[in-house]
Amino acid sequence: MSARTRVTSVEAVHESGSYLFAVRDSYGDDGEVVVVPCEDGVAAFRNFCVHEPDQRLAREGVGAVVRDGEMICPRHGSTFDTCSGDCDSGKAEGMTLADVDVVVEDGQVYLVDEELTYLYEGPVQGDDDDDDMPSSTSHINL
Repeated sequence: MSARTRVTSVEAVHESGSYLFAVRDSYGDDGEVVVVPCEDGVAAFRNFCVHEPDQRLAREGVGAVVRDGEMICPRHGSTFDTCSGDCDSGKAEGMTLADVDVVVEDGQVYLVDEELTYLYEGPVQGDDDDDDMPSSTSHINL
């Protein structure tokens, strides 16, 4: 088992609705992970929509839009189950988010994914060019 890194608390994720942090993968590429409430615990996914990988699901200051146990893609309104990452509606229907291995111990969330290294809280630094972010075309008001 790889080393684990404390990320946040389950309580913080449930209170805020999501938690965003930056990671580096085994190829040296930086990316983001979003942690969302899942029943009594949490689940973690790479921060992009599988239908359109340039579309982030969570953004700094906004977080992820989570309603009734589903995370909503702000671009097309696809909805993903917060526990499994499965999409049951929208353009990503039938697809599943890329999950990230985390464990919960004593109310704390730890990153244990062997492919990822925790960098820091929030989005990838130097990647805050919102001009590259597609605007929402969904019918859902964010």
